[in-house]
Amino acid sequence: MKLHRATGWAQGRLLLLLLLLTGCESAEQAGSSASTTSENRVIAVAAAEVQHRDLSRRLLLSATVRPRETVRLSAQTRGIVQQLLVEEGDRVRAGQLLLSLNQAEQRAELARAEALLEQARLAYRRQAELYQRELTSSSEYQAQAAALRVAESEYQLWQTRVAFGTVLAPRDAVVSRRWVELGESIREQDPLLELTDVSQLVLHLGVSELDVAYLTLGQQVEVQLDAMPGRTLTAQIRRIFPTAELSSRFITVEVALPKEAWQQGVRPGFLGRVNLTIDSRQDALAVPATAVVQQEEGAFMMVIVNERLEKRAVQTGVQRGQWLEITEGVEAGEVVLAALASEMNEGQRVRIVGWRG
Repeated sequence: MKLHRATGWAQGRLLLLLLLLTGCESAEQAGSSASTTSENRVIAVAAAEVQHRDLSRRLLLSATVRPRETVRLSAQTRGIVQQLLVEEGDRVRAGQLLLSLNQAEQRAELARAEALLEQARLAYRRQAELYQRELTSSSEYQAQAAALRVAESEYQLWQTRVAFGTVLAPRDAVVSRRWVELGESIREQDPLLELTDVSQLVLHLGVSELDVAYLTLGQQVEVQLDAMPGRTLTAQIRRIFPTAELSSRFITVEVALPKEAWQQGVRPGFLGRVNLTIDSRQDALAVPATAVVQQEEGAFMMVIVNERLEKRAVQTGVQRGQWLEITEGVEAGEVVLAALASEMNEGQRVRIVGWRG
């Protein structure tokens, strides 16, 4: 009986050992099979091609068209408007008579000053002859010379006041405003006319202090006018003001429209919209920003080479929207993983099923 029990116990142990060995072998085979499957599995991915793109930054600004130079003519003497020869919209030439005032009183004073001047000249000549003949004193001669100078000054004063009665155009221009009418009485410093030089129309743009550093004198810009849809004018940056406005921190940039803008129908007061290019990067290598993984040790991308992933360190530049500039690490035409590069392993087999960009 004891022998039978011992034999049964030995057979049980042998069976258990066989089962354990069989289980280990199966587990090893299963692990090896899973590893082989993982290496050979093909993952469907979205890809992007490294391409040259325009990553320049653009500013869209608006401003009102205005003349570069405007002259306001004011009255320099009192009087009544006797002649009014222009109205708004008239073109005038330099030196052209625009209006004149009734100067009857001033002309009378000028005639009196002229008579007194002639009288002073005669008295001076007589006194000079007597002085040369030593028939008068030096003090009397000098007093008469001073009286002549006073008379000359008085005459010049009234000549100037009479001249103030005629208003001449200081330059070629267009009459943009008129504040007086024929027969109206005016006083000194009253506004009369406004003249506008339409040969040079400009826009004054407010540009941020962060952006103005990218602008240069002579830089060409495109201007579109709401009043003239479908037409684009090529303008130029004429000057950049030296200081910023304290409240807005904007710096005024003057953009000059083409000289023929007036002849083409552009008028002061039109709203102009300007497309400014700053930080020009017209031929930059770019990929979707989602394709690049940023880490402490640097940035990298997964490049697809022969349907497998290759980890590639890259140097990045500026980002414009969804596009990121690549300055070093890849070349134009290479294909990269468009997203989720941080979750993929180098050497992984992939199949491209979609494209970005």
